[in-house]
Amino acid sequence: MFSLRGDAHKFYLRLRRKRVNQQWIEQCKELAEIEEIQTFYTEIDSHTLNKIQYRMVKEKNGSGIIPIFISAGPWLLFIFSKQLQRFLFKEGSLLWAAFVLLYLTALTVSVIVHFQEKAWAAVHIEIIQDILRERGMDKSMNHSLS
Repeated sequence: MFSLRGDAHKFYLRLRRKRVNQQWIEQCKELAEIEEIQTFYTEIDSHTLNKIQYRMVKEKNGSGIIPIFISAGPWLLFIFSKQLQRFLFKEGSLLWAAFVLLYLTALTVSVIVHFQEKAWAAVHIEIIQDILRERGMDKSMNHSLS
C-alpha cells in the first residue's frame, strides 16, 4: 500500500497487514529492535542509566550541527560567488550541473541523517525514562510496604 502520511502511518499499515495475514506482530523487525534496546537498558543499574540518558539528550540536541553546516555552505559560496561563477560557467561547461547535483545530494542526505539521529535519540530517551519510571514506582512501593 502506498501512503504519503509518513513513516508512522506506513508502520501502522505494515502492522495491520501482518494481523490480517495472521502473522504475529511481535515478529516485526522494528519491534524486535525496540525490545532488544529495552532489554539492554533494563540490565543496567539506574545510576548509570541516568548518565546514559543525559548523554542521549546531548546527542539529540547536538545533532543540529548538520543543518547548521548545510545552511552555512551557501554563505561560504556567496563569499566566493564571483570566482565560483567564472569557474562553473566556463564556455559550454556543464560543471555547474554537477555542482548543483552534488550539493542537493549532500543536502538531502544530511537532512535525512539529521532527522534519523534525532528520532533514534528520542526513542532511546523514552525507553530509558520508562525504565527509570518503572524502577521509581517499584522503589516507592517497597518503601510503603516496609
